[in-house]
Amino acid sequence: MKLFFRALTKMMMGMLLMGLVLFLPAGTWNYPNGWLFCILLFLPMLIMGTVLFLKAPDLLEKRLNNKETEKTQVGVVVASSLLFIAAFLAAGLDFRLGWTQVPTWLVYTAAAVQLAAYGLYAEVLRENAYLSRTVEVQENQKVIDTGLYGIIRHPMYTATILLFLAMPLVLGSWVSFGIMLLYPVLILFRIRNEEKVLEAGLEGYRDYKKRVRFRLIPFLW
Repeated sequence: MKLFFRALTKMMMGMLLMGLVLFLPAGTWNYPNGWLFCILLFLPMLIMGTVLFLKAPDLLEKRLNNKETEKTQVGVVVASSLLFIAAFLAAGLDFRLGWTQVPTWLVYTAAAVQLAAYGLYAEVLRENAYLSRTVEVQENQKVIDTGLYGIIRHPMYTATILLFLAMPLVLGSWVSFGIMLLYPVLILFRIRNEEKVLEAGLEGYRDYKKRVRFRLIPFLW
């Protein structure tokens, strides 16, 4: 029950924060794109959280832990948090002041991409029981090299890039999208540091890198 209330509290705090950084700058609750985004964000989150609580509570606990110890990763986490806040504030202000407008067809396409990214994320969680939110080598951890991990080394980050680049378009803001384009750059820093940690502490990871050459996108990088 402690884990349940911890997860529920974290989700409620996320919803409250989203309301502050999205609807407050929009100046109104009548922000249709904002409500669409919140549904697409929190409903899958609730479903995945419930499944993890029932089927894999240890993994849920790992996902709730976000206290980084690596200095590089602490910097990435702080920068990412500031980036997200700036992007959501910009989306709200964009709606309020009418700076830009995303075509309706693209909004719904981005919504489909956001859901697909959640599906990809869920599959990564299913395949990798060691998927902590922090960069670390866990006790008895083994290299996962099957499924998506047999194609690219960091499918979780691929999922998050799709997810976070779709969000500003769902919100109907090109300004927010321009800000969020910095997110993949931050992920590159995170991956390079993470791979150093894994090479140093996870047996077999160097050989895995030789077998699976691509980090995020098959045949590209």
